[in-house]
Amino acid sequence: MVKEKWTINNIPDISGKIAIVTGANSGLGKETAKALAAKNAVVIMAVRNIINGENASRDIQKEFPESTVKVMKLDLSNLQSIKDFAAAFSKEFKQLHFLINNAGVMTPPYSKTEDGFELQIGTNHLGHFALTGHLMPIIQATAGARIVNVSSMAHNWGKIDFNDLNWENRKYKRSTAYGDSKLANLYFTYELNRKLKNSNVKTTAAHPGWSATALQRHSGLFSVLNPLLAQKAHIGALPTLRAAVDPAAEGGDFYGPDGAKEIKGYPVKVQSNELSHDINIARKLWEVSEELTGVKY
Repeated sequence: MVKEKWTINNIPDISGKIAIVTGANSGLGKETAKALAAKNAVVIMAVRNIINGENASRDIQKEFPESTVKVMKLDLSNLQSIKDFAAAFSKEFKQLHFLINNAGVMTPPYSKTEDGFELQIGTNHLGHFALTGHLMPIIQATAGARIVNVSSMAHNWGKIDFNDLNWENRKYKRSTAYGDSKLANLYFTYELNRKLKNSNVKTTAAHPGWSATALQRHSGLFSVLNPLLAQKAHIGALPTLRAAVDPAAEGGDFYGPDGAKEIKGYPVKVQSNELSHDINIARKLWEVSEELTGVKY
């Protein structure tokens, strides 16, 4: 018996539900926002560049005129911007059903965030850690809320060095630093899920396989091979969507494509590597993250 493929059609009507999608102005984030808006959620597009966000919002509303989409400024490489965004959101909304921690930077040249963190760990992990912490009261006040952290196959390249988290003492390796940040997304998912096990909040993770997006613009070979090997962004967004809305998803579940080596295909439950399940590293990263961001859960 051939198993049915999970697609956009599996998403139920989610009228009245409120979703935040970070990095929603392009690529996977835009496709995620569009799919949720098409199913009648109120979608907050949390973006660094408001003009790009408004353009993406117009695209969605042109396709789905009845949709409710709101653009809000959020720079995940700036702790003050994260705090301001959470305060502005909490002033306007009293519930948050889906927090989709999607935004990310991939293999840029070495640089640091406003707060002195290496850009990839600072944006991809610490930014989302801080955002989720600031929004936690509203998330916990929402029945059946879900937090989805978007990781990557690149978590397999990661091995976090707590002695040099910001790459100040080693020769900078862009792809290793990216892998570290995507491994951190999984430690965060699994540890947050353990901490929330007696609550009504589920924390899940997803990865898009190899999807053609602007994220790979710094990644040399990947961007060259994109047209040949990568799947379209709307398919790459499906694991994130399934992690967010599938009633069968449990806290700590990880979704990715069903194809060979999880490079492409339709979303199914997958397993992250052994290192990502190390509870001691996850706990240590949690403590370090609270210390660095100043956000206590």
